[in-house]
Amino acid sequence: MTVPRPLLALASAGVLALTAPPARAQPLDEPAGHAIVVGLDRDYPPYEFVDAAGHPAGFNVDLTRAIAEVMGMTVEFRSGTWAEMRAGLLSGEIDVLQGLTYSQERARELDFAPPHAIIQHAIFARRGTPPVASLDELRGKKVIVFGGGIMDETLTGRGFGADLVRTGTPADALRLLASGQHEYVALALLPGIHILRELHLTNVVPVARRVAVERYGYAVKKGHGELVARFDEGLAILKQTGRYDAIQERWLGVLEPRGPGLRTILEYVSLALVPLLLVLGGTVLWSRSLQKLVAQRTASLAREVAERKRSEEELRQHQQQLIQAGKMAALGVLVSGVAHEINNPNGYILLNMPILKAALLDACEVLDARRQELGARFELAGLPYDRMRAELPQMLDEMLAGGRRIKRIVDDLKNFARREDAPALEPMDVNAVAAAAVRLVDVSIRKATHRFTLELGRDLPRVLGNPQRIEQVLVNLLLNACQALPGPERAVRLATRHDPARGEVVVEVADEGAGIAPEDLPRLTDPFFTTKRETGGTGLGLSISATIVKEHGGALQFESAVGAGTTVSFALRAISTEAAA
Repeated sequence: MTVPRPLLALASAGVLALTAPPARAQPLDEPAGHAIVVGLDRDYPPYEFVDAAGHPAGFNVDLTRAIAEVMGMTVEFRSGTWAEMRAGLLSGEIDVLQGLTYSQERARELDFAPPHAIIQHAIFARRGTPPVASLDELRGKKVIVFGGGIMDETLTGRGFGADLVRTGTPADALRLLASGQHEYVALALLPGIHILRELHLTNVVPVARRVAVERYGYAVKKGHGELVARFDEGLAILKQTGRYDAIQERWLGVLEPRGPGLRTILEYVSLALVPLLLVLGGTVLWSRSLQKLVAQRTASLAREVAERKRSEEELRQHQQQLIQAGKMAALGVLVSGVAHEINNPNGYILLNMPILKAALLDACEVLDARRQELGARFELAGLPYDRMRAELPQMLDEMLAGGRRIKRIVDDLKNFARREDAPALEPMDVNAVAAAAVRLVDVSIRKATHRFTLELGRDLPRVLGNPQRIEQVLVNLLLNACQALPGPERAVRLATRHDPARGEVVVEVADEGAGIAPEDLPRLTDPFFTTKRETGGTGLGLSISATIVKEHGGALQFESAVGAGTTVSFALRAISTEAAA
């Protein structure tokens, strides 16, 4: 399969424009038939570019067209430089970028869909240049980067800014290196290989692969999450139907490393035959030399094949986990809506129940008189009046208490589901947060064990933190503890205490479950690592919990013995009474 060759020079000059820019990008709630404006970097093959005929092409373009087809959307491609496309997205002239590498910095102003590709970044150099193995080894050297790209942002963030040479396109970066200027180029691997082949830059090669692995996918301006969800749903359909694999193979499969060609094999054979004809006695020596060379090349190819398979498996796992994370985020929004709907009718119960009780007490005087007239034959709702007279007030009190419990649970769910990108820290009561977490997972606890204990320390000082985030940590730890129990006779304990010597409030969650293998303990907080994948574990819970505790100045501590159980603890710095006030 031949990849259409982009007009790099024309595209760089801005000659190719697919559409005239509208005055602004329209919001999603406009009438049906509105075209979604998709930003296209015209110089980023094979992912997206403008081909020789002036048409949008590439992996991202075919993917977007297929998603638009299955989702019934109309899309309009807008081409330009990378800087113009990103500025257009932020200004509202463009609705969505179809190819953007994720970073925490970018996520502050953009919403990202789960990735449709994992991009490996590499270091390129001229042949004969001393090789490097990582980005850190580039320190002090002149490095060419695609201006505004993720490598530019990454190296600038590491303090490389003074040694960076920025260009307008990836092709410009590789041309500059091939011309003998500067030392290295940091660039995405597949675009780099594609450009080297198209421009015949034979004196430039990748000297370090996989120096960085980044998620790559659709992105919209903050607040347009509905549009991201539509593209995500379409992408899931393409993967299930096999169209995603076909598009990926068409554009990206052709750039994978190939085995030695016929010409290379003939060269190796000639190296063996010529010495054989010249000096018969050198046959053994040359044969061994050739065998060693072939073995090295075969081992190299085997490593590349294994690396590709490993990358594809990592991509598959990451995509599955991110899809699950997306579902959980959607569930949080759903919980907030359901909680609101429950609160409304429950409010009527809480408002009317005291009035009903007061009315009953006022009516009792009349009913008592009626009881005197009819005697024991007097019934109320088909039951003896004496029994109803004694039990009705208690029944109303129980109904009122039940309504209040519903309100507490709903409030806890709303607080737990509320999203806070930059949560404010405030003086908080750890015991109150622990009690709220227990209420949220009460059903799971009662199903998992008959021996749950809540030990709240007395007179705990307040700590500076975010109650919602700490509650999220405790919910996750309690659910993990419940899932670790082999039977309900094993115990789970949540305890808080004050450590005056260290000035800290300590929280512990202990279980008598199966325990954790010693080799798994150091990896428990790694993203996507889980020992419960067959039961639906995502490997994100402890990673997120560790991050939250670290934001509060603490760290998760694990103690475990196989077959005996696990204890997870963390400590938060106590604040003075004056500060808490």
